[in-house]
Amino acid sequence: MAPAILTGFLPLCVCLLLTPAFAQAGKLLVVPMDGSHWFTMLSVVEKLTHRGHEVVVVMPEVSWHMGKSFNFTVKTYSTSYTAEDVAREFRIFSDYQWKTRAKSLFSMLIGSPNKIFEYFFSRCKSLFNDTKLVKYIEENSFDAVFLDPFDMCGLIVAKYFSLPSVVFTRGVFCHYLEEGAQCPSPLSYVPRELFGLSDAMTFREKVWNHLFYLEERLVCGHFLKNALEIASEILQTTVTPYDLFSQASIWLLRTDFVLDYPKPVMPNMIFIGGINCHPGKPLSKEFEGYINASGKHGIVVFSLGSMVSEIPEKRAMEIADALGKIPQTVLWRYTGAPPSNLAKNTILVKWLPQNDLLGHPKTRAFITHSGSHGIYEGICNGVPMVMLPLFGDQMDNAKRIETRGAGVTLNVLEMTSEDLENALKTVINNKSYKENIMRLSSLHKDRPIEPLDLAVFWVEFVMRHKGAPHLRPAAHDLTWYQYHSLDVVGFLLAIVLGVAFIVYKCCAFGYRKCCGKKGRVKKSHKSKAH
Repeated sequence: MAPAILTGFLPLCVCLLLTPAFAQAGKLLVVPMDGSHWFTMLSVVEKLTHRGHEVVVVMPEVSWHMGKSFNFTVKTYSTSYTAEDVAREFRIFSDYQWKTRAKSLFSMLIGSPNKIFEYFFSRCKSLFNDTKLVKYIEENSFDAVFLDPFDMCGLIVAKYFSLPSVVFTRGVFCHYLEEGAQCPSPLSYVPRELFGLSDAMTFREKVWNHLFYLEERLVCGHFLKNALEIASEILQTTVTPYDLFSQASIWLLRTDFVLDYPKPVMPNMIFIGGINCHPGKPLSKEFEGYINASGKHGIVVFSLGSMVSEIPEKRAMEIADALGKIPQTVLWRYTGAPPSNLAKNTILVKWLPQNDLLGHPKTRAFITHSGSHGIYEGICNGVPMVMLPLFGDQMDNAKRIETRGAGVTLNVLEMTSEDLENALKTVINNKSYKENIMRLSSLHKDRPIEPLDLAVFWVEFVMRHKGAPHLRPAAHDLTWYQYHSLDVVGFLLAIVLGVAFIVYKCCAFGYRKCCGKKGRVKKSHKSKAH
């Protein structure tokens, strides 16, 4: 009788221990970034809430995608700009990208209209001007800060309140990720971000890679000048980017080595690429109808992301002309004025369930701007891609997919209708593209733990242990010359030179004693002979 009761009791105990109520609950402060950055961060926040943690999200009153109700606490603060200001400046920034493609970091960060970035950087000043909110954070003993580093505010909050931080990002502008984590990044095979280089660089590309790195050192400090001035004002001391980025306990990086190139990493860098991938949900009758009507040819999904919904009329007409020349039905997320030459096979929608459509077996190709969310949804669902990168990490993402034979990249500013038509027909009809993307999908999904669960684990880890100091390398405590062992090299060089000098002097002394004495004797003997 007793063994039977025990047999039934043990599984019940295990189930109870695994429920959220039995998780060690903590208090987490979240400082997110607006736009598409928030979408995947939200999934982590919601799961942490479901596991019983008290989550407080601090966000500005003015935002694009953070305005709906949530099942966690939200604290807002006023901003110095309006929603119309943000929309106007982002439109200016977007229009500029459609007119010229940045060929250097300087033109990308400095040359393009960047008032939208100044709005983002000013948020932290607005947050700390809200004395009630600051007092609320001080009075609540949070275990950690979960943050997106794009506007740097989360990093400032973590330093101001002396809280351990978990950074959630695809990457960081310039060299601050490597510098903040003290991670080696050899320029011989690790390409700099934003320039679309591969890890198999020619000599010329390696030269450019070094020049890009030097350009980062010159430009990035100027780009972050306002953010650093705000940080210095809040923290009442001069602040450098290293001061902010080096404090991170864990880096949750939204990429993996199925997409990224192999490179050195540090133990506090955790890769959660594909965290936004989810099993496809049943489609609505509207979209199911579009797919059924496509017949044997299937569909093409076309989206330039949540941030870009309109493109210049001339470009739109070039694209529409190309789409009309393929037999597939094209579902195009587009909110601008419909091109006058729109073909019957092209359906414009203001919104589409991208991941669910990509997961449908009749989807033949994906036209994307190469944002990290779309790229990983394409990989997860095994859909070959035609990539039209515009700015940011999009060029790098496109290059990585292209080098793996899973997609074709086009310059969206220079491509013709024929270029897009040929690219679509290539990825649809050439079986190698489908085979390569399916291979990437298989590799990506072959993992011991799902990215979302991995992200949740490390956030909870930092909350439980008040950081992760055991993962912090001693390199943080070294000066630049100690890091590169220049002091050791100098010491050893001094010894070698000293020994060489002593040996030289000894040899010279011996030579004078031996050869010099014989020479004098011979000379004197000769004089006597006269």
